[in-house]
Amino acid sequence: MPAVTFRPTRTRAVLLTAGGVAFGMFTLIAVLLPADGARPWGTGDRLAFAGTGALILAVLAWLSRPKVVVDAEGITVVNLVTRRRLAWAEIVRVNLRPGDAWVHLDLADGTSLAAMGIQPGVGREQALRDARALRALAEEHGTGQPGRR
Repeated sequence: MPAVTFRPTRTRAVLLTAGGVAFGMFTLIAVLLPADGARPWGTGDRLAFAGTGALILAVLAWLSRPKVVVDAEGITVVNLVTRRRLAWAEIVRVNLRPGDAWVHLDLADGTSLAAMGIQPGVGREQALRDARALRALAEEHGTGQPGRR
């Protein structure tokens, strides 16, 4: 089975586009600041503007990080600050209830793991399709329930 990646593509596109525009605008401002006049803008000021744009881009790129990667051995859940690899047998259930911000995986050890890579915020229909596909894969490859494989 080839690897399949689920991620909120619209959200990612908006975040990365906004970050790129912010970086471009701040860099343009840094270049266009006047070097003469009563209070000239120095190199440090220009670098601060460009650095602010780079920081905005970095934060928005970080927010676009979540994804769920599925392969034959299991899944990798990448959230904002964590990355967790799960074998198929560890996944008991895939949930996306009305009002949920993202998919939740019920695990065999009794805990739940948020899978932020599938979120209905911007693309509800796509998130539902992705959640159903992930649920079908989890059922096909084993859900961690005794006797299921």
